Amino acid sequence: MNDMNPAPPRVIALKPLPQIIFASRWLQMPLYVGLIVAQGVYVFLFLKELYQLVLHAMDFDEQQIMLLVLGLIDVVMISNLLVMVIVGGYETFVSRLRLEHHPDKPEWLSHVDSGVLKVKLAMAIIGISSISLLRSFVEARTLGMPGTTTTAAGVMWQTIIHSVFILSALGITLVDRLSSAPKPGNGQPTHFP
Repeated sequence: MNDMNPAPPRVIALKPLPQIIFASRWLQMPLYVGLIVAQGVYVFLFLKELYQLVLHAMDFDEQQIMLLVLGLIDVVMISNLLVMVIVGGYETFVSRLRLEHHPDKPEWLSHVDSGVLKVKLAMAIIGISSISLLRSFVEARTLGMPGTTTTAAGVMWQTIIHSVFILSALGITLVDRLSSAPKPGNGQPTHFP
């Protein structure tokens, strides 16, 4: 036997019920396709807001431009979140993408599992919340002025919710680290979904 070409792993046939249960993961496919459509909607929204920014660049003051740019950043961050969910979720829960030798394979995909995906998603949500909160703080300069939708109570609640997101992300990260720490005696990390 040649050591350079090991035999392919033997595929074990499953009984009908386990086969159906295992195949049920493909029911998630329409969900990921739907997220791809949502990504297209976000691209359209980004282009629409960018058009408004370019069209009115000479008419807007600094605050209006800043709010539009923060809106663009918000759309990009949500789009990044969608990519993580689509690619990472498909790879983790449905099927392998087989991108080992693809030059554009994202670095984070090589070590993604459900724990890593949860932490990355939590961090992306914090980033999105940060942009939204920053936008509210910029708008807060005009509190009480006609046509303003930002209120002091609204900013307070956004700050509280943002703080809860941060605490949740810290909790998720801590649980992931504890669950992947080697157990005494065997030296092997344990991963929980």
